[in-house]
Amino acid sequence: MSYVDTHAVRSFSEGKLSKVNLFETEQMFCDVYCLEPGQAQKPHEHAGATKFYYVVEGRVTAAIGRQERELGPGELAWSGPGEVHGVRNDSDERAVLLVAMAPNPNA
Repeated sequence: MSYVDTHAVRSFSEGKLSKVNLFETEQMFCDVYCLEPGQAQKPHEHAGATKFYYVVEGRVTAAIGRQERELGPGELAWSGPGEVHGVRNDSDERAVLLVAMAPNPNA
């Protein structure tokens, strides 16, 4: 078992959202996404994987399929295999998300 302090590894970038890998195995990966106001992840899909976005801090708009929903701390959105998904920070504050996907497409 390993441990990671997510506060210590957070990184924000003015240019685009920052993805910080927490861990990766053959089965899954887990990242922290750090979004400045106005930043977004372009909607995309993964043919054979399930992905979730868990809001740790701030507010984001999650787009899953044809639906969009604003999420705040403690809320989660997930997409199934082949379902288009993405997130954006429409607020005026920073947002931090815990993001995981399985199976790991990079393995």
